[in-house]
Amino acid sequence: MASTIKDIAKMTGLGLATISKYLNGGNVRPNNKRLIEDAVRDLRFVPNEFARSLKTRLSRTVGVVIPELGNQFITSIITTMEDILRKLDYAVIVCDCRTDPRREKEAVTFLMHKRVDGLINMPTDSTGEHLKPALDAGIPIVLVDRILKSLSGRVSAVVVDNVEAAEKATRFLLESGHEEIGLILGNEGIYTTQKRREGFLNACAEFSLKPGEEMIRFSDYTLEGGYAQMKALLSLPKPLTAVFVTNYEMTLGAMIALNEAALKVPDDISVIGFDKLDLFGAMYPHLTLVKQPQNAIGECVAKLLLGLLSNGSALPLHQIITLPTQLCEGDSVRKLKRI
Repeated sequence: MASTIKDIAKMTGLGLATISKYLNGGNVRPNNKRLIEDAVRDLRFVPNEFARSLKTRLSRTVGVVIPELGNQFITSIITTMEDILRKLDYAVIVCDCRTDPRREKEAVTFLMHKRVDGLINMPTDSTGEHLKPALDAGIPIVLVDRILKSLSGRVSAVVVDNVEAAEKATRFLLESGHEEIGLILGNEGIYTTQKRREGFLNACAEFSLKPGEEMIRFSDYTLEGGYAQMKALLSLPKPLTAVFVTNYEMTLGAMIALNEAALKVPDDISVIGFDKLDLFGAMYPHLTLVKQPQNAIGECVAKLLLGLLSNGSALPLHQIITLPTQLCEGDSVRKLKRI
């Protein structure tokens, strides 16, 4: 039979109030602390977290809803923020909604039933409807890599400057003399996709270029999607001189398609990709990449949520934190001429 707090009281001779105070994070006399810790160890006592959550109304768990668990960008962020939350005794429940709005809504409902204290979400549903029940229940929410205008002022968010990231990458290609540039984006309705398209078009406008719609391809942020859209770009009547691919998985897919087509980078086509420098650094040629500060994103998400959780009953002050990206120059862009 599992040990109880009464067994600790019997072994230590201390009152239930003192033991309960210590187990719930309160301060007790050093000698009492030692007695309780020794009893907890000897009795193999495990606190009843469910009973504690009923009393404190806190489960010390955080729910995370993401579109794809296999996405390297997402998993690296989860790893960082989980490390921070775990140090403060928060458990993390991760739900993969497979980029399906229905699954995403079900995941939020599931996490609410688990009495999570807060939610972290990289939204698939751009309307934000799936989050409104949690907001109505007073659960603080932090968005990752997305901004939902419909929930402005009600949620916090951590994003990168996607417009600037795409502008820098596209401008680098244009300054290297490229004009026939293909762009491979993610899902069309997603905030991140829209902002990266905006940055691409801004840079083109600086050089008085207006790319045809056939040069801008929407995909799904997967390897398969990047592969398919690269094949589609290669089938266009006018050959590309360069392509900008806007996430890690799609960059891998695009490189596979180029390899199958026997096209050499950068001799036949120049490439700028996204993220995961350690793997791309082992490839030849070394890719020019837009690098997102993945660790910093994870840290900001965790700290934002912890701040909201510690706010108690006070009116939450929601923030949107925008982090810069870095263009890391490799050997995958050929200079056609000097401008």
